[in-house]
Amino acid sequence: MYLNKAMLIGNLTRDPELKSLPSGVKVASFSLATNRSWKDANGAKQDSTEYHNLVAFGKPAELISQYCKKGNSLYVDGRLQTRSWEQDGQKKYRTEIVVENFQFGPKSSGGASGDLSKSEGPSKNSGEPDTIEYPSEDINAEDIPF
Repeated sequence: MYLNKAMLIGNLTRDPELKSLPSGVKVASFSLATNRSWKDANGAKQDSTEYHNLVAFGKPAELISQYCKKGNSLYVDGRLQTRSWEQDGQKKYRTEIVVENFQFGPKSSGGASGDLSKSEGPSKNSGEPDTIEYPSEDINAEDIPF
């Protein structure tokens, strides 16, 4: 029995880079940072950050590159894959997570609850119903991955 599965919730460390394969399939490469906290032997809190390389193909690649920017939160699951190639006579390796499923997370810190309460304040005071702000771009229902 074998299992090759990775699940991450983290923040993008840079804007996704979208490219096309010769076949026309879109490829997005990006990286996520995840944080881990623990207490050491003395009881002092320790933090560390891990950086993960990811790649998405096809429609997920287009959606991630279109709607995700550096600092955005993202959930992904996929499989680990290691590529190798020769460069200047040396063999190079790169391990990546190939995205199989993803979900957009809440907006980065400082924007979610704090800004919402500020922006919704006037509408609540005026008695108007809460409104949802949609992106200005046209969204095709088939593009939504969930």
